Order: sequence, then C-alpha cells, then structure tokens
Amino acid sequence: MKKNIVFPILVFLASCSTEGTQDEVFNETSEALQLLSGDMRLKHEGIPSGVPETYNWVEGPRIGYGNFPPEGWNAFLPWGQVYLEKGATPKASTWFQIKNLQAWYLSEKSNTWIEWVNTSTIDGANYAENFQDDANIPADIVVNGINGISSTLQAGYNFHFWNGEGRTSIDPDDIAGIWVSLESRIVQNAEGDENDTEPPKLLMGAGADYWRSLDAPWDNFTTNGDVMIGRFRFLTNEWQTFHAHTLNDQQIRTNPPPI
Repeated sequence: MKKNIVFPILVFLASCSTEGTQDEVFNETSEALQLLSGDMRLKHEGIPSGVPETYNWVEGPRIGYGNFPPEGWNAFLPWGQVYLEKGATPKASTWFQIKNLQAWYLSEKSNTWIEWVNTSTIDGANYAENFQDDANIPADIVVNGINGISSTLQAGYNFHFWNGEGRTSIDPDDIAGIWVSLESRIVQNAEGDENDTEPPKLLMGAGADYWRSLDAPWDNFTTNGDVMIGRFRFLTNEWQTFHAHTLNDQQIRTNPPPI
C-alpha cells in the first residue's frame, strides 16, 4: 500500500512543549538532514576494492538517470552494496546485518512523499567487484527476523543486495525526487550477535536501478540502469543509516523525505 506523507519540519518543532526538547529535536533533525545531504555530496570514506579507476563512482557518489527513467521504462528496484576497502586484508567470516530497506518518491503532482518499498526481506549475491559480465556466486544469507539478514563477503567479490520482494511499478512522469535508505552494522556471526571487537574495513553504499519492466531480464545494461549511487561509508558495530537520493538542497530544506 502506498503512503502519502508530507513532513513540515517547522510544524513538528512547534509541537514540542519545552525549549530543551525543541533544541534536541532540532539538532537531531539537522544531523539527519546533514547525513542525507552528505551521502550524495561528500566523497566516499574509503575506496572500494576492485572497482576500476575508470568507473565514475569509485571515489564518490553520483546521479545516474536521476528523476528521468528512459522512455518506456516503468519499474524500480532499490539496492545496496558492501565492499572491502581497497588494500584492506579480508577477515574470515566477517558478518554484517542489513535491515529496513526503504524507497520513496516525491510526487510531481501532489508534492508529497509516496512509499514504494519498506522491507527487511532482502536478497542478494556475491558479485565480481567490477561487475564485469554480471558475474556472481551465491552468498551466505541468514534471515534474522526484525534485524533483517546477515551475510558476508568472499575474496574478490562484493555483496550486492536488493528488495527480495521484487521490482516496483512506477509512474515515470510523476517523479520529482527519489530517496533510498537502509540500516546496517557489523556483527559477530550469522546469528547476528553484537560484535565487540575492532570492525573490519567494510564499506556500505545505497542505490537504485530503473528497469524496463517488472520482469525484463538483465541484458548488459540495456534493460536496466542506475538511478543514483550513494556514498560509501564504513560499517561499524553500531546500526547506521545509509542514503542515496536525487534531491537538491532546496528539496532537502523544504520537503525532506521521512527520515
């Protein structure tokens, strides 16, 4: 079911009963919006292993098709990718968790945020780090209930994942902005026990693809292409939120997504 939500920050702040609470909410909101902005503006915290220097997302985020899918394309799929940092030594059985994969779009017609995806049902595989020829092998994926899934890397491969419930139909003429987010952390094992040691040098980034249709097969990027690729940041032992979006500064200030 789609949800239409507008979040006017000033109204939300005015509802707080004390000055201290107002300051606290303002600071939390400001930090969240700064993170949102930075995940499409700042360089990656590290360089992902095995990504060729010729790829225009190797050092930082970038917009692909943005708000304008190719003519006739009408499907959408949010995703993320986990990489070892370039030059880092992989550790055996390095596990991470992923949950709350969301995708929303800002309607051109109504100027409201509409939900496309909100799920912890996540599927994926270990892909060649350069995605050459779409080469991939099955990944270890363990379902962890409210904490989504746990998975790991294999040498020479990333972990590329997406909405396990499949692609979403879209109205390509009603897109004024797109926002994707997910939560992730390092864990000790497949069961998702908290990690209390130094986390490995793993990078996480969010993104999304347009597809020609709900069931079009992959065909060397003639049937799909990315909307945007978000900033890579290091995973830690604590849950963090990772974003990718197509929003400009004015949209973030005046009509931010439901972060």
